[in-house]
Amino acid sequence: MSRRSLVKIDPELSFEEAALFGCAVLTGVGAVVNTAGVKAGQSVVVIGLGGVGLASVLGALACGASPVIAVDLSEDKLALARSLGPVQTVNAADPDAVDQVRALTNGGAEVAFEMAGSVRALENAWKMTRRGGTTVTAGLPPPAAALAVNIVSLVGEERTLKGSYIGTCVPSRDIPRYVALYRQGRLPVDRLMSGVIPLDEINAGFDRLHAGEVVRLIVRP
Repeated sequence: MSRRSLVKIDPELSFEEAALFGCAVLTGVGAVVNTAGVKAGQSVVVIGLGGVGLASVLGALACGASPVIAVDLSEDKLALARSLGPVQTVNAADPDAVDQVRALTNGGAEVAFEMAGSVRALENAWKMTRRGGTTVTAGLPPPAAALAVNIVSLVGEERTLKGSYIGTCVPSRDIPRYVALYRQGRLPVDRLMSGVIPLDEINAGFDRLHAGEVVRLIVRP
């Protein structure tokens, strides 16, 4: 590992808190701040409320987006999203989920984020995006997965479809920024910590993550 990969952080931050600023926060918050450049007052929808998606919700709130809408299949995760701030929620299992989001955003979100790693979720994110809006994906479906896009709407409606890799982040720049926002209470990423487990329970921890029972677990030696 190169020493250039090391990032100095606030020494008062606990190791448990610092661990949260790895992949999920960099990817989720970075997708909002860096990739999409969300501005105050813009409407945002986030599909998929794992660690990355919930970090995107926090990032949208920190940017002053309004409304912020969270979409997932899990009622527990939808409830967690609502507890983070002024967030409206839609259950992805509802047959009219797309119509609900379009109604809540007066015709579609200005920026839609797909964080579920699912082609169907990305298709819905595209449908939830308004004319002239931007659809961003950081999800990683199977390598052979493909998305069919209506080229006429892409051109005629001046739509944008963007990929986001680790939130377009520069870690040495962005981690200190996000930590500062956390210390100010503007980016409460600690709310995403589901618990702390010992190293010998790591396999069970991965099973819980896979089942969607937890958002982020901290592993202690």
